[in-house]
Amino acid sequence: MSIDYIHVTEISGDDVTREQVERICHRYYWAGEYCRGKDVLEAACGAGQGLGYLAGLAKSLQAGDYSEEILGIARRHYGSRVNLRQFDAQNMPFPDKSLDVVILFEAIYYLPDAGKFAAECARVLRPGGRVLVATANKDLYDFNPSPHTHRYYGVVELSELFRSCGFNAECFGCWPAGNASLLQKALRPVKMVAARLGLIPKTMAGKKLLKRLVFGKLVPMPAEITAGIASYVPPVPLAPDTPDRKHKVIYCAAVLKRGEDKFRS
Repeated sequence: MSIDYIHVTEISGDDVTREQVERICHRYYWAGEYCRGKDVLEAACGAGQGLGYLAGLAKSLQAGDYSEEILGIARRHYGSRVNLRQFDAQNMPFPDKSLDVVILFEAIYYLPDAGKFAAECARVLRPGGRVLVATANKDLYDFNPSPHTHRYYGVVELSELFRSCGFNAECFGCWPAGNASLLQKALRPVKMVAARLGLIPKTMAGKKLLKRLVFGKLVPMPAEITAGIASYVPPVPLAPDTPDRKHKVIYCAAVLKRGEDKFRS
């Protein structure tokens, strides 16, 4: 049975918190530093809010999503500006050694087999190419999983996943949980209990009502981000063998080893 991801995806025009807009900007600003002058692919691009920004930096940009319905939103916005196609990130329709960067943001937990995705990245990337991943941090005590997910990956699991497929992985933390407002800090234990009891809304519509209560005024999710919408502070490097319990979001930049490096390892 086909899964309807549109109800768990940040769609352009949705009412969201200011922090959600800042987060989506931050991860693309971070990725942009790796994408300058490169052949880039974004898998699971969703509604494509970051594609215009990446296209302005990359030598070439291709993107796609598993959901044709969600991909249609990106197609209507970008038209012929970006090459968009439907595909499964576990079976990418691109030639061997044809790309420099593969991006997967807030989607690795929806993959039935993330190992297949990592192996596909090793196939389509040139030696020295990178995989860039952003994911919610499962190691926070008040973590709340999304519907339709298979497995969440923290710092340790991401490092092991990509190392097993011939990559050297670096992980970073951003959005310190300790920087939240007093109200948000006070509600973290409540969120933990609600998450464990399955009481937190699962759809974007349900979450929107809850966000209004906690965060107040919401703002529309932009269809396309640009430079300057949000400030950028580089993420914090993290030890690869220790779970991180301080940051809301984990980034991973995994570099495909060159042939001689693989031989030495």
